[in-house]
Amino acid sequence: MAAVTYPDANVVGFISENMVPLQVLFDAQPLSTDFNVKWTPTIITLDPQGKEHHRTVGFLSPDELIPSLLLGIGKYYFDTDRFDEATENLERMLKEYPKSDAAPEAIFVLGVCRFKSTHDPKPLKAAYEKLQAEYPSSQWTKRADPYRLL
Repeated sequence: MAAVTYPDANVVGFISENMVPLQVLFDAQPLSTDFNVKWTPTIITLDPQGKEHHRTVGFLSPDELIPSLLLGIGKYYFDTDRFDEATENLERMLKEYPKSDAAPEAIFVLGVCRFKSTHDPKPLKAAYEKLQAEYPSSQWTKRADPYRLL
């Protein structure tokens, strides 16, 4: 990723504006053990306390790295019950990168986020229907399958 993805101007700008990057070798101790890093590249989205919220392993192109990072930011906000910020980041990811590999998970998490913030089950069913229509073989469509009954 050092030759292709990290030098990309969009990646540099996104990371500069939204992240605090730290590059660690996969065998650097104690961090590689503490964060269970077994392969490089492993990208982990952590909160300020060092708790993990999202992880990707392996090469990602610039057009896949940015949506993965946006998903990680959205999951951080979701995990900390900051549903407005989660919704904002997940919607941005889906608007700017609708065909990315991260999109199905973002749709799923967005549906759950909207449900948790409103206690209305309609967003869960809407998430399932969108997943079924656009990503029928995704694991996230399978995970959302019970929502079809709502």
